[in-house]
Amino acid sequence: MDIDLVRVETTDEQPLAPKRLKLHHVSPNASKNGHGIPYVSVHEPKPVLQEQKNNMLPKQQANLRVDTQHPINPIGHGIDGKVSVVKNNMIPHVKQENVLADKDKNENVLDLKNKTNGRMDVTVSKSGKPKIKGVSLTELFTPEQIKEHTDSLKLWVGQSKAKVEMNQAMEHLDSACQLCEVTTLNFEPPPIYCSSCGVRIKRNALYYTAPTAETCHNFCLLCFNARSHTIQVEGNQFPKAKLVRKKNDDETEEGWVMCDKCERWQHQICALFNAKRNESGEAEYTCPKCYVWEIEHGLRMPLPQSAVLGAKDLPRTVLSDHIERRLFKRLREERQERATRDGKSFDEVSGADGLVVRVVSSVDKKLEVKPRFFEIFQEDKYPAEFPYKSKAILLFQKIEGVEVCLFGMYVQEYGAECADPNQRRVYLSYLDSVKFFRPEVKTVSGEALRTYVYHEILIGYLEYCKQRGFTSCYIWACPPLKGEDYILYCHPEIQKTPRSDLLREWYLSMLRKATKERIVVETTNLYDHFFITTKECKAKVTAARLPYFDGDYWPGTAEDIINQYFVEEDDRKLQKKGKVKKTITKRALRAAGQTDLCGNASKDAILMQKLGETIYPMKEDFIMVHLQHSCSHCSTLMVAGKRWVCRQCKSFYICDSCYDAEQRLEEKERHPSNSRDSHVLHPVDIVGVPEDTKDIDDIIECEFFDTRQAFLSLCQGNRYQHETLRRAKHSSMMMLYHLHNPTAPAFVISCNICKLDIETGQGWRCEECPEFDVCAACYQKDGGGNHRHKLTNHPSSADAQSKEARQMRVQQARVMLDLLVHAQACRTPGCQYKNCRRIKGLFGHAGKCPKRASGGCKACIKMWSLLHFHARACKESKCNVPRCRDLKDIIKRSQQQAETRRRAAVNEMMRERAAEAAKRR
Repeated sequence: MDIDLVRVETTDEQPLAPKRLKLHHVSPNASKNGHGIPYVSVHEPKPVLQEQKNNMLPKQQANLRVDTQHPINPIGHGIDGKVSVVKNNMIPHVKQENVLADKDKNENVLDLKNKTNGRMDVTVSKSGKPKIKGVSLTELFTPEQIKEHTDSLKLWVGQSKAKVEMNQAMEHLDSACQLCEVTTLNFEPPPIYCSSCGVRIKRNALYYTAPTAETCHNFCLLCFNARSHTIQVEGNQFPKAKLVRKKNDDETEEGWVMCDKCERWQHQICALFNAKRNESGEAEYTCPKCYVWEIEHGLRMPLPQSAVLGAKDLPRTVLSDHIERRLFKRLREERQERATRDGKSFDEVSGADGLVVRVVSSVDKKLEVKPRFFEIFQEDKYPAEFPYKSKAILLFQKIEGVEVCLFGMYVQEYGAECADPNQRRVYLSYLDSVKFFRPEVKTVSGEALRTYVYHEILIGYLEYCKQRGFTSCYIWACPPLKGEDYILYCHPEIQKTPRSDLLREWYLSMLRKATKERIVVETTNLYDHFFITTKECKAKVTAARLPYFDGDYWPGTAEDIINQYFVEEDDRKLQKKGKVKKTITKRALRAAGQTDLCGNASKDAILMQKLGETIYPMKEDFIMVHLQHSCSHCSTLMVAGKRWVCRQCKSFYICDSCYDAEQRLEEKERHPSNSRDSHVLHPVDIVGVPEDTKDIDDIIECEFFDTRQAFLSLCQGNRYQHETLRRAKHSSMMMLYHLHNPTAPAFVISCNICKLDIETGQGWRCEECPEFDVCAACYQKDGGGNHRHKLTNHPSSADAQSKEARQMRVQQARVMLDLLVHAQACRTPGCQYKNCRRIKGLFGHAGKCPKRASGGCKACIKMWSLLHFHARACKESKCNVPRCRDLKDIIKRSQQQAETRRRAAVNEMMRERAAEAAKRR
């Protein structure tokens, strides 16, 4: 089961004032506080735990509003600027609150300062509410862009024709959204998986759940109905009597927000409203229609584009610059080709504009070899782990004023410092896209322009890898399961999931382009390269030569085969049926190049035989891309010395060591082995391959983007969906918010004067006195208690509205991790390390607290947040930070479950294909 990454981040960030957010439907059984008032949650994009139950109002209360009513005389203004006559000459856009008594002003000054928390991007509106810049992205739009955006909302781009017609039939209702003119819109429910068998729990099916402090375990009916009275998962026993029965029928409605000017309601997604920036729930919001009216009457101007950091403001890297330069150059060439074909000028044909490529995550990781596999090959000095760098690359395009994420891929880079068989290899781990690219035109060659762009990104990446000295790239052409997602959560209905053969051809067409540019030397597949021996090839057929990648198909399959082998072997020994019958002969071992005919060598040969049988039917899906030439004798990819080429044979190259061995053979045994004639081998110097593959780009860490699963969990927990263009716009806006505001879990800092908690970055601190902090209110009141040293203001951590602020947030996160490691090992009572004592206090509290994080204890939640953050970044295999190894195991098991589901689906698909082929015969 996935770790609830977002729950820890947002548990203590509930809105304080739900005045302008439409209420959830509340059940009669809603919990009450000490005053008998029911707790009411609000519609706000936030994680919803799977164990939580949606509270529902009776139907007659479905249109409840909070402290608001529709105006008696609503303004009849639209995007075109036409305004109907308003009675009493009242303009609701500018409320009659321009003049306040001096006494009221003085009383409210301190409160307003507290609301803004000292933020530089916050002013105070005439209504007395904090006016946070960019709380809605529409504040950056021109009236023309507003019209384009609102017109697009009613097109429902991405949905099927039937759903579009259904949505359009709901338009013009009284309770409808002012922008899209539709009432209730529900999110797609996130998938739920059985923690025991890994099967996805179907919609409207019954299941059982057992929430814990770390995660939530769910069980399907089949696992629950097993004979045992308990269910064992991840070493924990769950008594069936304590499990909670549920039905997978929860529905979550889109959030609403009310305009402070006309007091009308809009969906937060339609309004591009960022609830994360609405810290207190009291930020002033102006709807697009009132916004346009104010612009046209000279009451305001659109905010500069720099007011909200976008995709272009993300850190640039050598890799992103390389891909962008190549992509923009090729797009100019492609556009000119279309213009020439159509007899038009360059500017007369549409082009792909507003594209941004960024590397959003680049972190060092270690891949541990699975235990059974390592047991067989450890005598041959097989590595126990492989270091690699994981990178996430995203493509954004500005569509109707919003930078929308259209394409993403995760790659693994195993450098020159990595041991064989992974040395200098690259693995294309996951690739995903959504079908919103603009313009929807075809190139001169007939392929879609979006395909052309995605191909160029991949070719640019391969070119970059070759320049750095990598020798090969591996691609598993495996489409996602139906209803599953790889990177971007929820795909458009109009976007079909390709079959494996079509996806494979998509990759191969890209590789043919790269071959023409001499970036790719040769394209083959895993089976032909490692499982088959020819007369010329003298490489040993062994699983130890197979590149071992994180999440790839064969390592998991190999572990299953080995486990099954040991189970069968133990069964035969228990049954005492005498000697174990050999499943492979000595002749077969010698043919495979095995010299050791007993022990682990036999297991290796059996593994290769069974693995080959499994892979063979789908061998074309495991694409192997050579960026350097491969030796025809030993299969080594050559990076230095000379390459000996036969000009009479096609694609025959051998390395220096194989050439020396060739020269020691008799004339009749030399190349070619199947002919009496001897061929002359010509030397070619290998140039342009660096000695190492050192990455000059900086490490880019972001907790929610460092792994595909973490990013997908972020999107699922916060309902960042991409099945329509309107939702893709809002989801991309929120993705960029998280990228510019990397979460640094913060411990509670209290004010030394009033003893209240201070949010990180929202107080004043003495740089000379250790641990002296005051909140903004106390500082404004008496200057921090007349402290003898100068107090320094800490910029807000709630929002990063500059590149410098973003870098500071990243630095804060690193300092926090160092502090956690220090505090767990520190035994000095009066340690001078800043905030060491507070971290120790959190450790002590977490060990004794009866309420714990699952019960809502804020201190425990902070502690768990720190531990989760540390576990994701920790590279130490024997880390002493409490629960680090446990959390790593949970993360690992979550990834393994996803890999197992993926392999099982592929195996099922192959069985279905075999059954269909058998019927045809």
